[in-house]
Amino acid sequence: MTDSTPDSAGNKAWSGRFSEPVSDLVKRYTASVFFDKRMAEQDIRGSLAHARMLARQSIIGDKDLSDIERGMAQILDEIRAGAFEWSLDAEDVHLNIERRLTTLVGDAGKRLHTGRSRNDQVATDIRLWLRDAIDQILVLIADFQRNLLTLAEAHADTPLPGHTHLQIAQPVTFGHHLLAYFEMVQRDAERFRDTRRRTNRLPLGSAALAGTTFPIDRESVARELGFEAVCENSLDAVSDRDFAIEFCAAVALTMTHLSRLSEELILWMSPRFGFIDLADRFTTGSSIMPQKKNPDVPELVRGKTGRVNGHLVALLTLMKGQPLAYNKDNQEDKEPLFDAADTMIDTLRIYADMIPGIKVKAHNMREALKLGFATATDLADYLVKKGLPFRDAHEAVALAVRAAEVRNCDLSDFTLDELKASMAHVAGAAEKLSADVAAALTIEGSLAARNHIGGTAPEQVRAAIARARTRMSS
Repeated sequence: MTDSTPDSAGNKAWSGRFSEPVSDLVKRYTASVFFDKRMAEQDIRGSLAHARMLARQSIIGDKDLSDIERGMAQILDEIRAGAFEWSLDAEDVHLNIERRLTTLVGDAGKRLHTGRSRNDQVATDIRLWLRDAIDQILVLIADFQRNLLTLAEAHADTPLPGHTHLQIAQPVTFGHHLLAYFEMVQRDAERFRDTRRRTNRLPLGSAALAGTTFPIDRESVARELGFEAVCENSLDAVSDRDFAIEFCAAVALTMTHLSRLSEELILWMSPRFGFIDLADRFTTGSSIMPQKKNPDVPELVRGKTGRVNGHLVALLTLMKGQPLAYNKDNQEDKEPLFDAADTMIDTLRIYADMIPGIKVKAHNMREALKLGFATATDLADYLVKKGLPFRDAHEAVALAVRAAEVRNCDLSDFTLDELKASMAHVAGAAEKLSADVAAALTIEGSLAARNHIGGTAPEQVRAAIARARTRMSS
């Protein structure tokens, strides 16, 4: 997009400067209307605010303003009804709307562009559009979180193998595990709110790059459009795309978090784990294997995350070598930005719907905890509490685990004497064991023992859910 407007015949306003028309190939290559027309309503909002300011400042007359408002109302109706004729010749959303306005109201339409450029116009439109997208994303994050908390609350007591290195590590509850994702997307919501604040500054009035000679009132336009401030430097205002990059970074992080959850859902749904099942509406079958039920939605979330991450890199690369001020390169900001927002919105919407349909197979989760000596750390902690140094306790339990592996049993299957014998080579270890060690080796005992803020004890999980709901409502 460049600083220009069409004349009343719909030709390029800069055509008098050139001896030949733009070729059809260049016209198609440089046009943006077929992707930036989605900003049409934001463009109309910004133009109306600009026109009202021009009238207040006596730069245009009241009759011109009335005509502009009437014409824009008709254009908005046409766009919403799908009756607006978008033209490649007019290049972008701004010129298409302005050309139609001039057709409808004559000279008043030509006066609308007074005191502004397409450079500050598009910068305003995209900030308005992105602000609306962020607001929608924040609502959808909250929907996802609420459903996540509901599922977590239902399984605050359900034991699940916690993993490190994808090896069974310690027992946690399924509710506690889900709350980890609540925290991730809570940080994501904070990032989107921060991005919104920096997005919500008005570039309009900066014109092409240096401001305008007309006596404009930028602050009044900012108030009418709901901006919190105006951009302070005209050069920066028209060339800044930090907000778009920051938004794509926030989307990339949120998608990365949902991709991690997707990977776990895929693993848990596999018969090798068998921890959950997804509702049929989120899965597909196989064209050849009739038994298959494939977790296509989580798999696609993983795949789409790669594309969104690419959008962030694309925007960073787009901006890294540009001198001030506006350059045509910046037309390339919209497609990655739009796709990142669309992907984020669709993913959050489908995830909010998918979470309540998760069927938890609690028995399989409990059985899996018997495979990896998940309470070994609890046994080491028991010995430490009895006075054994931790490194000695660690060695003693490692010997006990080795003995259990030889017998193909769990630590909890040992009698007290067998457990003592297994760690006899560590001085003082066996003497620390008594009958109460059995409680430390149970899954419920392991979970209940971690009874502190951030711990996996069911009591703490429920308290964390209550705090999370309070945070969401504040």
